[in-house]
Amino acid sequence: MTVEPGIRVGQDSDASTSDASVIERSWEKPEAFAVLFDRHADSVHRYAARRLGTEVAEDLMAETFTTAFQQRFRYNTELADARPWLFGIATNLIGRHRRTEARRLKAIGRLPSAAPADGYEDPVADRVAARVSAQAVRGELALAMARLPARHRDVLLLVAWADLGYEEVARALEVPVGTVRSRLHRARRKLRDALGGSDPTAFPEESEESDDE
Repeated sequence: MTVEPGIRVGQDSDASTSDASVIERSWEKPEAFAVLFDRHADSVHRYAARRLGTEVAEDLMAETFTTAFQQRFRYNTELADARPWLFGIATNLIGRHRRTEARRLKAIGRLPSAAPADGYEDPVADRVAARVSAQAVRGELALAMARLPARHRDVLLLVAWADLGYEEVARALEVPVGTVRSRLHRARRKLRDALGGSDPTAFPEESEESDDE
């Protein structure tokens, strides 16, 4: 399956049809899977671009949907929304590029504050910039994110950039919800420490923690 962001390869004739129904229909009619691409390719591409840059993002987005297509028979059709599944696949693929992501974040951290990085339009960083006076806060945030353990960064960015809820992140990463809360709590704490106490997130945090780190 060859796909590119912004190009519609199928027509979603029934916008009310759930993702699960589309996937189930594709079991017998593979071409129906194009509807899922139409719905979610752009958001998966944006997520990948923020993490790895636009050049890598195009290939990663295509591989995400190729993998999803190959695995569609294993999808749990009781789950109407396929976004957590797709973002989980994308995040696993991003895991092959950990060093690339870390180098990218460190490079962003060295940029002048007025020079946004390619594909790095970060609403989390923008929220921080609105709340604190440091000129280099975007760079400081990028450096702090580069220092996070990968599993903590995945949770943070699935919430902040993929706009998934805790239970959806748990589905995406195939971990308990308590683990999601714990990792998010630790990630936010480390970012706050790095930014002098400023809260770098615009989403609510639950206080419950699990023993997982």
